[in-house]
Amino acid sequence: MSQTLIVAGWIVKGVIDRHTADILRDGALYQRDGVIVEIGDAQELLAKYPNVPRLGSPDTVLLPGFINSHHHVGLTPLQHGSPDYALELWFASRMGTREIDLYLDTLYSAFEMIASGITTVQHIHGWRPGPLSSIHEAASGVLKAYQDIGMRASYSFAVREQNLLVYEADRDFVKRLPADLGAKLAAHLKAHQVPLVDHLQLFDMLVQDNEGQSLTRIQLAPANLHWCSDETLLAIKERSDKAGVPMHMHLLETAYQKEYARRRTGKTAVAHLNDLALLGPSLTLGHGVWLTEADIEMVAHTGTCICHNCSSNLRLRSGVAPLNAFARYGVTVGMGLDEAGINEDRDMLQEMRLALRVHRTPGMEDDVPTCPQILKMATEDGARTTPFGAKIGRLETGRLADLVLMNWKTATYPYQDDNIPMLDALMQRAKTNAVDTVMIEGEVVYNEGRFTRVDRDAILREIEQILARPRAPQDRANRELGSAVFPYVKAFYSEYFAQTPTREPFYTPSSRT
Repeated sequence: MSQTLIVAGWIVKGVIDRHTADILRDGALYQRDGVIVEIGDAQELLAKYPNVPRLGSPDTVLLPGFINSHHHVGLTPLQHGSPDYALELWFASRMGTREIDLYLDTLYSAFEMIASGITTVQHIHGWRPGPLSSIHEAASGVLKAYQDIGMRASYSFAVREQNLLVYEADRDFVKRLPADLGAKLAAHLKAHQVPLVDHLQLFDMLVQDNEGQSLTRIQLAPANLHWCSDETLLAIKERSDKAGVPMHMHLLETAYQKEYARRRTGKTAVAHLNDLALLGPSLTLGHGVWLTEADIEMVAHTGTCICHNCSSNLRLRSGVAPLNAFARYGVTVGMGLDEAGINEDRDMLQEMRLALRVHRTPGMEDDVPTCPQILKMATEDGARTTPFGAKIGRLETGRLADLVLMNWKTATYPYQDDNIPMLDALMQRAKTNAVDTVMIEGEVVYNEGRFTRVDRDAILREIEQILARPRAPQDRANRELGSAVFPYVKAFYSEYFAQTPTREPFYTPSSRT
């Protein structure tokens, strides 16, 4: 039997409303075999469990583990040589990404996530060439990395079966290119075309492989409207319902995607998904930057979740999501770091501060994000976007013991006036050096800057040694192809809005509605 008693000056059990957190002063939490058994007064629990191993101190702030509801890769695109272009150009620039062992790559970002208090990640994988056996091997490496480091993860391999590079059919875009370049791109895209039947078989294989695992789950991810036909969306929905697993789908990340939906369906992307009966609590929409107010109302009415990726939206010039409107309509909103945060890392503490401040619209009304609201996005609401649901995201009896112990003195040194509520001060001031301990399912996986299961320094050295070698011939060819195709991709999108009937400017307030 594994058991721990954690004492803390403050236990943040969850969020009551957007202005109020449920905080127990001078409390203790007892966990046994990875489940929270009791939370109460510190002195009473110390007397009740005198021989149980202890963690924490009166300077500890104990919080639910954070949840990164939208994540893709380890080494970032910038590390791989791809600048922060606008999203649609960024896809072309990333064709030259070097191949690296995905077990190592996954551990790289897991180190950063856990060190900032993230205990659960929604890992959305993709862009792997076939055959199915190769994709299955890659997915297995990702899952093994999370299992080895002791991190909770929901994994999906994103379904992309059309329009792989731009928002038109692959064969039509290839025709825009010089013949020799078109032939090379056609071959590259063909290698990445995975039939729907293979996607569904991969899901079944991973579910079977993952049977008996407590930390990892498998779900489904129709990548985006432009990447999936209606037939594919319906097939994924059918499998999701049959297997009882949620779906995560990028949607309306950019204004170009909004325009694509109008051309394809004659309505908004959200309205189209509603017509297909995809909306509902089992679906999370990643980004949602370009939702209209009618879309937001529809999302709220159906119980559909949204994942807010604040850093990514800013870095890739996608726009600023209407988070205040999401809150006004009562939408469940998780928080994702996507490829990397604003500081080119996976620091959830920084991401929470960014989301807190980006949406501070002018005026004096009570309609801007609050610290409890942002914390709920990074915990309880994020949990609802994963297959783990109500088992994580709050500190309550019966929930899993996924916890973060933060040091109040470290976070607020050398001084903090007590006129500021504790949670507000912590969220606005704490850096990763204030994260003392991270516990996942009752096990300490990170303590005082060290990981308990995996040697971080050894993994980083291995990555360094691998990438110090010259590029493989295929990596060089992919980089050259991406560079050659890039100006044609840019030309395609320079004409995209010129073809709209209204010829409206790229970005105006009216273009959102």
